[in-house]
Amino acid sequence: MTSTAGHSLDPEFGEEQRTLPTTREGWRKFVTEDAEPLALLPRREWKGLSEIARALYDEARIDHHVELVVAATPTIREVSHSGQRLVLLNRHQISARRGLIVTGAAGTGKTTAITQLGRSLELRRRRRGQVLGERLPVVYVTVPPAATPKMLAGEFARFLGLPLGKALNQAEITNKVCAVLCALGTELVLVDEIHNLNLRTRTGAEASDQLKYLSERLPATFVYAGIDVDSVGLFNGTRGKQIAGRFATIATRPFAYGTAKQRHTWQALIATLEQALRLHRHTPGSLVRLDGYLQQRTAGMIGSLSHLIRGAAIAAVLDGSERITRTSLDRIALDHAAEQHARAVQRQRPRTIPPGPLRWSNVSSCGSCPLAACRSPCGPSHTRPSCPTSAGSPTPTSSAATRWCAISPTAGTPPAPPATPLSMPPRWTGWSSCAAGHRPACGAPCPAWLGCRTPPRPGRHSGGPGSSLAAWLQPAPRA
Repeated sequence: MTSTAGHSLDPEFGEEQRTLPTTREGWRKFVTEDAEPLALLPRREWKGLSEIARALYDEARIDHHVELVVAATPTIREVSHSGQRLVLLNRHQISARRGLIVTGAAGTGKTTAITQLGRSLELRRRRRGQVLGERLPVVYVTVPPAATPKMLAGEFARFLGLPLGKALNQAEITNKVCAVLCALGTELVLVDEIHNLNLRTRTGAEASDQLKYLSERLPATFVYAGIDVDSVGLFNGTRGKQIAGRFATIATRPFAYGTAKQRHTWQALIATLEQALRLHRHTPGSLVRLDGYLQQRTAGMIGSLSHLIRGAAIAAVLDGSERITRTSLDRIALDHAAEQHARAVQRQRPRTIPPGPLRWSNVSSCGSCPLAACRSPCGPSHTRPSCPTSAGSPTPTSSAATRWCAISPTAGTPPAPPATPLSMPPRWTGWSSCAAGHRPACGAPCPAWLGCRTPPRPGRHSGGPGSSLAAWLQPAPRA
């Protein structure tokens, strides 16, 4: 049995639980264990492995993909910089130390952000030779559901491995914890799952008071993390106002995909995870090209993205495919929230035009482009005028092109009512020159969903039955 600052470890504390980061031994392993990156064997050597060697190699790659890599996201960098700055600001504070709260939806990387803050701070102390002997710069605990003050003090004692006799009351456990942490020189206290504290209840308010008491007793910076702490009333009432007055907040959010900068950030995250893959047939960059699909599947949640890629990588090792494709990603089940988001996006996809011969009506010039939106499909009785270039005009004017591309109903046929414009890419795509040299392409934004895929062939500009003009006005493929 080992000891911690003169206190024996609880003999009932299982060896398997010592590896969790909510224990001192587990936290030390989390901080110091930096495994060598797994190298991918050359193809010939991989093919020549024996059955036993292949099994061991595959098992090592599965372990690699289970942990994969922690990407330095903007949120992680912000939390790390803010947290270490607060540690320095609080160094000589006697009371009313400032703290940090990381809040956001589930799966947005809150736990990863605060644990990486603690890891980076402790590694910095170790590099400077400031972690010697029994020194413990960082403590990491979680708030249990319906926590009482005694349960909260017990979490700190469990991290330290202190014995918790049944005869000990809350004050005695708290005093032991504070004495040990002060002796070990703790600078940073990370408290996760803070949303389990409900200040609207008496028990939650008393547990919150316990945390405040610990922050006054310990010369350390406290960092909390929890799901949408505003909604659980953490800042309500007198106690909440005191917390709000001392703690800064950093909100974690899903990765957005609207602007070019946001898409670049999302693609960089995917590229970081893809570079860490150890698969023999995977095409580099193929996951980055699926950035839109991955955003739709995961709703921009880094937790869901990591689970999806890691799960597909492990499946690729187990089934021998050695690659990740969209098909293999489709087979990975995600959390309920991500799946609900993906189904909602699927339902909101723009409607497609039914297959079959298309005749268009109410097409007119928008001023910048020869064509504007097609507002409704024509019936079979509608006719098309002939191409003005066939009359010998070598360079058709914009108005001539408009008249040529417009499709009007026959006399006596009322125009169809306008339909809802198709929600598709906002620029004209894929236009090609016709045989007469007419090229109606332009770069101006238009609401139309038309694109030239098959240019008219020579001698087929009559506009009669079988004319390739109809094919020329086929809708472009959906993006």
